[in-house]
Amino acid sequence: MLLLAVDTSGRQGGITLARGAADQVEIIESAYIQGGTFSAELIPQISDLLSRHQLAVQQLQGLVAVTGPGSFTGLRVGLTAVKGLAEVLKIPIAAVTSLELLLAASSARNGMMAVLDAGRGEVYAAIENGVREEMLLSLEEAISLAKSRNLQVLAAEPNIATKFDQSKLVTYRSTEIAARIGYSKLCAGETVDVLALDANYIRRSEAEYMQKMRK
Repeated sequence: MLLLAVDTSGRQGGITLARGAADQVEIIESAYIQGGTFSAELIPQISDLLSRHQLAVQQLQGLVAVTGPGSFTGLRVGLTAVKGLAEVLKIPIAAVTSLELLLAASSARNGMMAVLDAGRGEVYAAIENGVREEMLLSLEEAISLAKSRNLQVLAAEPNIATKFDQSKLVTYRSTEIAARIGYSKLCAGETVDVLALDANYIRRSEAEYMQKMRK
């Protein structure tokens, strides 16, 4: 299965072209795309990546979309591109969240909490215990949760990692992990309809945020 993974959720995004067979995923090539250039660079980068390997877009058999949480504008650009490709090519989409990727970047998941900077003194957090739970917490709430459950924190940003006593700064290429997770989902039939594919913001409403600020 020839597949393409797309991540435009962060300050730096990218794409990965991969081929899956049986239970193995071969990463053919990945390319970074700088945030702020997604709308101009994403489609040309996909075209260039395929051309470098003498492949046509019609040969793609599956798509993997990173749905966030992350940048509102970036996610919209990436998801719109994935939807367009899926609709034209009539191929399936697997959705992977940003927190799911961060958890998968660590070999051990039990006793772990993944955190990403959400701005406004908040973090996106995920704990996996059979079922992955994703939530939006204040930094204080996240620190308290990690301490109370004795969780090691996995962070992708140094400024967040330093806030926790037990933290591990994880460096990873999101689209390559997404390609591997997405391939498994595509094979298992865990796909998302084009119309149902949407960004995963895990964001409190503005009214909730203002109410919290007044306390």
